[in-house]
Amino acid sequence: MAGLAAAHELATAGVEIVVLEGSDRLGGKLRLGEVGGLTLDLGAESILARRPEGLDLIHAVGLDDMVVHPETVTASIWTHGALRAMPPTVMGIPADPAALAASGIAEMPDPRILPAPGRDISVAEFVTERLGRDVLDRLVEPLLGGVYAGHTDQLSLRATTPQIAALGEDLLTAAAENRAAATATGPVFAGLVGGVGQLPAAVAATPGIQVRLDATVRAVRRTSEGWRVSVGPTTDVQIVDVDAVVIAAPAPASARLLAEEAPDAAFALAAIDYASMAIVTFVLDDAVVPEGSGFLVPPVDGTFIKAATVSSSKWGWIGESGRTVIRTSVGRAGETTLLQHDDADLAARALADLRAAFGSLPDPTDLVVQRWGGGLPQYDVGHLDRIETVERSVAGVPGLEVCGAAYRGVGIPAVIASGRAAARRLLDAGTIDS
Repeated sequence: MAGLAAAHELATAGVEIVVLEGSDRLGGKLRLGEVGGLTLDLGAESILARRPEGLDLIHAVGLDDMVVHPETVTASIWTHGALRAMPPTVMGIPADPAALAASGIAEMPDPRILPAPGRDISVAEFVTERLGRDVLDRLVEPLLGGVYAGHTDQLSLRATTPQIAALGEDLLTAAAENRAAATATGPVFAGLVGGVGQLPAAVAATPGIQVRLDATVRAVRRTSEGWRVSVGPTTDVQIVDVDAVVIAAPAPASARLLAEEAPDAAFALAAIDYASMAIVTFVLDDAVVPEGSGFLVPPVDGTFIKAATVSSSKWGWIGESGRTVIRTSVGRAGETTLLQHDDADLAARALADLRAAFGSLPDPTDLVVQRWGGGLPQYDVGHLDRIETVERSVAGVPGLEVCGAAYRGVGIPAVIASGRAAARRLLDAGTIDS
């Protein structure tokens, strides 16, 4: 989506664009698929509505009429052997200590009021020093696991949870105030009737954008007149000459492409790790599930799945089918052996966890396992310093830009913002005519 967002920004400014997509489809982590006769999102299925970029792009490509918001956002934590209502939090920081105590999710010692650290530290170090390990393990960790598929002992406070860092010294008081203000600002999430996986094709249909699939880029090189891009299999490399290049690829691929023209950027990008995960989507008939949008699972509880979403409760357009649709996610950073199970085993283990959490469930009428190998970049401690190195290095190369989930946010709006910003920098620099 970062590359498509950059292409859209440039095309609407009158620039002719070619999108070179290495795979056989567009959209990255946005993907539609059929499960039990229903067309569903097999990747990201919601957009953060409190950032404007996602909804702005939806408006720009004419999908406004399809925007919907969740029917319910009431979620649970599956811990201590039961589904427990999640108390109000700011990224896991309790906004109502009484509600936390009543939930039975975590025990919190008397909070320590400490100044903000003068350096980047891990989320775990910051939270544990102030609110104890139980709050970290059973609230913060499962929330961040859902976003980054990472571990708070490694994840950067500044890069992944600036909301927590911004709470200041008195976390609980600030969290309560922050939560109250956020509640009044409208829906947190949005989706599209028929799935957010429709967005890539709508963007690609913008006049001025030409798309080539199965077009693996082998190299990008500066020339006296612009850039030369080598595309295709090694046995049949084609050359595309262009005025400017936006590299919207995962960090490892970007590092390889930048090695000659921006070596400092390449070195910094090569240090970014990725986590693999899988989404198992079940369609069931005559299933009875608890109310709410689903649940998160603390890793300390040792379950196979890390989260479950009852999509048919969350999204009205799915619920209207009369079927029960449940998505489960599996896998965090470093859990490579867990994902080595075949699809049937992954699905069986995920279903066993669902039955343990929800009680009796019928056998699914259909299921799909969607694997996302190397799907989520890990914003480890020091991540923003690495990104500043990348940005400085690339800024010194006229006609070159980078964007994507590896930089300053993994959500759909953040990725779109990354692509749009890269395009605007090219336009502002006068490298290409608009």
